[in-house]
Parts: sequence; structure tokens; C-alpha cells
Amino acid sequence: MNKRCVGCGLVLQTEDRNQEGYIQSELIEKSGLCERCFRIQNYNEYKVVDRTNKDFSNIFKKIDKSNDLVLLLVDLLNIGELEEIGKYIHNDIILVLTKRDLIPKQIYEEKLLHYFDTLPFSILDKIIVSSKKNYHLDELMELVFKHKKSNRVYVVGITNAGKSTLMNKIIYNYSTYKGHITTSILPSTTLDMIEIPISEDLMFIDTPGLLVENSIVDKVDAETLRNIVPKTELKPTIFQVKSNQIFLIDQLVRLEVEEENNIVFYVSNNLPIMRFYKDNDKLKDLEFYTFQMNEKEDIVIEGLGFIKVMKNSKIKVYALKGVHVYKRKSFL
Repeated sequence: MNKRCVGCGLVLQTEDRNQEGYIQSELIEKSGLCERCFRIQNYNEYKVVDRTNKDFSNIFKKIDKSNDLVLLLVDLLNIGELEEIGKYIHNDIILVLTKRDLIPKQIYEEKLLHYFDTLPFSILDKIIVSSKKNYHLDELMELVFKHKKSNRVYVVGITNAGKSTLMNKIIYNYSTYKGHITTSILPSTTLDMIEIPISEDLMFIDTPGLLVENSIVDKVDAETLRNIVPKTELKPTIFQVKSNQIFLIDQLVRLEVEEENNIVFYVSNNLPIMRFYKDNDKLKDLEFYTFQMNEKEDIVIEGLGFIKVMKNSKIKVYALKGVHVYKRKSFL
């Protein structure tokens, strides 16, 4: 039987260091990690792997053909366009909203849950968790045992939704499994299915994250990405706008507000937000979008975060080329 890397799920091989799944031959019996995962886990060195959702199509087809329960993980700060999930998965689904520890504590959870009442596919249940804080993990396990139809439960979601982090916490809390799944802020860390035995009657199967097209994650270097990805609870930055003003989010986004308004930035605390009262040319070379915003709508910059707009107004947004920028009903 081919031995698989416990970090990314690939079949281990000893022939070619430049190919995925490589491990030194003398380590293959005592180490469960390919060289790439070893270097990510121990040195934070990430080797880029080029993948598209088509590369994972056979995995999604296998899930879809099964009758097994699916945990669909969604990052509360980067929801993505969940319609994509419906193209691949038609199983029974528990919606798991992750990274509660990053959302301001004063936000009512009922409001967060209610936002997902009109998904384009049906779900059995939904729950908010924080892997970092062990928040609601016992309740999640209760839901799994309540709804599962077999011993196998698949874990799916958009890349960086927190699948592998959640699985590592469940391994630590509820099993004697010795593996540790490789985690990284960069996409395509998990490359194949990873079977995680929890007990005699439960096995989780971690899967590669669905890639979001036109995300800022794919447009910046690793150092910038470390600043983009929040690590602590967001501190919303609120501005009162009395007249035409310009806002810059680091060197990534330019926002022009033309009318009186209140706007709230929900982005990583590591990203500086600068306000200008006079027109300038900073970041005007980026792609721009013009939105007629209605009261309490968000502007979403895919992979970066969102900006809540409190009043009707016209707003122009400049962003890195190819990054998806759109508006939606206010999330918070």
C-alpha cells in the first residue's frame, strides 16, 4: 500500500525531490511527512503548488457520490461565493462558521447565523466555532454524531476556511491519532484527502480547499499575505465622512467616498488605513469599480475583508488587478 503524507495527503515518493510528495528514502518508514510539509511545519517555508478546482474534481465527485455527511466550513471574514459549493456537493451538510475569535465579541451570533438562512442549497444544521479558543467544538461533535449516516464525515470548504486547523484541534481533543495536518495561510496546502480516525465509529476526511477565483491571496507575496490574514480579534475602524474623502488600505486598496457617510473597515489590524481630505493620485493606477451603495451594504474585497457603508452613496474602489470587488447586504 502506498504510504501517504499525513500533512497534505499525497502519496510519498523517494525518486524526485522536485516532484510533489518527495521524502528521503531513509525517512519514509519513520516520518509521515513529505519534505514540503516538513519545511512548512518546521521552517515556515512554503513551496508553491499550482492547482485549480479542476485538479480536485475527482475528490469532489467521490464525495458527491457517497451518502456521507459533509461539514462545510466557512470563514466568517471571507465568506466567498458559496454558490460554488453547490456545483460540487449535494450531500447532507452541516454549515460550520469558523474563526469566531476574529469577529468582535459584541456581534450577536444569532445575527451571524441568520445571515446564512438563504443559502442556494439546503443544510441540516449550522454552528459557529473557534478552533483557536475551543469554542463550540463539543457542540459540533454532538451535531456530527446526530446527523452522520456512516462512519465517514467529509470536511470541505474554500481554501483558508480553517479545515486543517479544526481537524488538528479535533485530533488533539478527541482522538489518539498521531498525525498532524499541515496548515498554512497560503492556498493549496492540503493536496489530497487525508483520513483522520477519531474513534471506531468516526473518521473525518479532510479535503483540499476550493480555490476562490480572483482573490487577493493569489496577487500578493507571502509577507504581505501575513499582514492581510487576521490573527487577533478585529478592531473595526470607523470613519465619519463629511465631504469628499479618500482612504487607502496599505498599498492594496483605494476608496473614494463622495458624500456624507459613516463607513466601517473590517480588515486585519496589521493593515494601516490612511485618510486624505484632498485628492491625490495614490493607487489610482489600480483597477477601479464604481458602486451605488444602498443603506447598510458592504463592499467586499475578495480575500482582504469588507467595508460596511451606513448610508446611500456613490463609492469608487481601486484594487489590485484581477481582485474581485463586489457589494452585498451588510453581514454585521
